[in-house]
Amino acid sequence: MKKFIRQNIDHQPIVDNVFKIVSLANDAIAKKGKENIVNATIGSLYDEDGNLVALDTVFNTYNSLDNRTKAKYASSFSGNPNFRQQVYNWVVQDTKLDLCHSVIGTPGGSGAVSSTILNVLDEGQTLIIPHIAWGNYKSMATIANCKVQAYQMFDGDAFNITSFKETCREVMARQGKVLAIINDPCHNPTGYSMTVEEWNQVIDFCNELSNEGPVIILDDIAYIDYSYNLERSRDYMNAFNRMNDQVMIVVAFSCSKTLTSYGLRCGGAVILAKNHEDVRSLEILMEKHARASWSNIPNAAMENFVKVTTEHKDEFNAEKAKYVDLLRQRCEVFKKEADECGLAYYPYKEGFFVTLKVEDDDLLTRFHEAMIAQDIYTIKVNKGIRVALCSLSIEKCQGLAFKMKDILDSLK
Repeated sequence: MKKFIRQNIDHQPIVDNVFKIVSLANDAIAKKGKENIVNATIGSLYDEDGNLVALDTVFNTYNSLDNRTKAKYASSFSGNPNFRQQVYNWVVQDTKLDLCHSVIGTPGGSGAVSSTILNVLDEGQTLIIPHIAWGNYKSMATIANCKVQAYQMFDGDAFNITSFKETCREVMARQGKVLAIINDPCHNPTGYSMTVEEWNQVIDFCNELSNEGPVIILDDIAYIDYSYNLERSRDYMNAFNRMNDQVMIVVAFSCSKTLTSYGLRCGGAVILAKNHEDVRSLEILMEKHARASWSNIPNAAMENFVKVTTEHKDEFNAEKAKYVDLLRQRCEVFKKEADECGLAYYPYKEGFFVTLKVEDDDLLTRFHEAMIAQDIYTIKVNKGIRVALCSLSIEKCQGLAFKMKDILDSLK
């Protein structure tokens, strides 16, 4: 009996495999030099010299802020009003949404996701996630005393709408409500982005399912601003106008990812619904959750986001575009060579990661360990290996797929 702590919760110690493997990779670099190690573990953007990208536009603007701006509390635990408005403007951009909305400032996109789970689901209910997904979705559900059920992400090279429907129907039949996560565009960890037609199918199905109970889609857009076709990256949001008044969408946005300011925790939950009363009901709970947990997010981070994306918007987009193009080059090299040697990977369109397809669990573990033995560090995920091409130079991407295929073939 653990008498001093909550009883109705999972007491297993947290095991974060990402940070564990990152530590192993760093130890190897310290011993052998970074030129001899392939460190494809890091989910942050790095330049060709192996340095973390910290966009000058972002941090020069941050450094220009008055120290008192950096020191002071936010004006509200919901987020500064100008920040909340600019997050909405930035997230939807040229999309013509005819929906009621609100924005709650959160500590990164993670805060938006966790707050949604905690304030939508009751204890014991089930969160729906993709079968290949960011591991913290499950951790967040666990801390909220919720269960997780996964839908198969792919049907061939397309979004598996059939599995999504079946999973949502099963959960709806049990609990009379559905909260489902879709991480799109630039899915972590596969790099898949759904088509507008796939989103139309999702919304049409949600409207149908909502006859049995409320349906909430949590759209995690952490990597949206690294889409290869940025001008069209929000087109799918027009599908949101199709939802009826029994469907809600919460968009989890990460200033941290967009601005390459990963440690300066800042983001927002954009609540979208047909009726103001429905938006307000979730907004109230999220406001209370914010006040009772993180209290308020960094004032300077919010002011910096507003300034960068308004006063320095063109300069920021131009600087970021160079790294998006670099990311595209790396992924094209890796995909081309993977296709040449027959190294299987899940459907990739854009984003920080490519995930190798390894469906046998035993082979997956042995493959991951064998790569580490040859100084190739990656992250093992469900049914695959996440390769963070965002952190590898073009030179290190060259020949990598061939090496991985040789290692995999040696284990069969």
